[in-house]
Amino acid sequence: MALPPLFDKLRLPVIGSPLFIISNPKLVIAQCKAGIVGSMPALNARPAELLEEWLAEITETLAAHDRAHPEAPAAPFAINQIVHKSNDRLDHDMALCAKYKVPIVITSLGAREDVNAAVHAWGGIVMHDVINNKFARKAIEKGADGLIAVAAGAGGHAGVKSPFALIQEIREWFQGPLALSGSMASGDAILAAQAMGADLAYIGSAFIATEEARAQEEYKQMIVESNSDDIVYSNLFTGVHGNYLKGSIVKSGLDPENLPESDPSKMNFGGNGAKAWKDVWGSGQGIGAIREVLPAGDLVARFGREYEAARRRLSLA
Repeated sequence: MALPPLFDKLRLPVIGSPLFIISNPKLVIAQCKAGIVGSMPALNARPAELLEEWLAEITETLAAHDRAHPEAPAAPFAINQIVHKSNDRLDHDMALCAKYKVPIVITSLGAREDVNAAVHAWGGIVMHDVINNKFARKAIEKGADGLIAVAAGAGGHAGVKSPFALIQEIREWFQGPLALSGSMASGDAILAAQAMGADLAYIGSAFIATEEARAQEEYKQMIVESNSDDIVYSNLFTGVHGNYLKGSIVKSGLDPENLPESDPSKMNFGGNGAKAWKDVWGSGQGIGAIREVLPAGDLVARFGREYEAARRRLSLA
């Protein structure tokens, strides 16, 4: 099944994944102008009233870009909503998404029919992130339009499944929009995701080391200097297992080799959760491909060159 017309403006089959705390309008706009879906979590806007300012900035700036550059219109943007019960801002943030008719809503930590119906009412689509085939089926049954398969090695709340297994199982029954997340940090990986059966690559950690990202400079440099050996998988910080930079765990005074287990029922993505993510830095395993801090547009351009080179290389095989 072809991707919805919404994705026709993409110049590269990529969604820039929402980075908790780090993504902001500046990064989203840069990603969209470069021809990929730019996204951010609604919860990054603190206080909650800031979200309206950010949505206005994104929509107005991208509309102005499209008027000035009809030959290269911006890609659509997405807002990530945590639909878990711990998010007491969901109703407020969804109302603003409705007001600005956000084109794509990425839902996480639970699939909800009411949220999906609300997005459809204003003409948007819902992409739901999942870590296994069981959750994928639930999401589609409850009305999601597409899926983000979060495989092993992804930054943030990663799964443990091989991308080969996860994509294969989902594609046995689902032919709709499908993105793959997990260690994606090069044009070669984007093409590999498509070869596996995904429509889109879902890239997050690579964008932490961009000029527009709202991350500490030390965080950006740690991304540049680290590789997959420097990633630790733990549920200590939010109650849900995720991948984190070992160096930031050490810096916080913890032993990355001996982290305790957290109680999943106490997961938190509000106040205390934000502090955890501020002090301990998330990252996927693909960062060995990131060697310098660049403007987001330059990083996307690099992905594009690598993607085309990989296609040419395979066509000559």
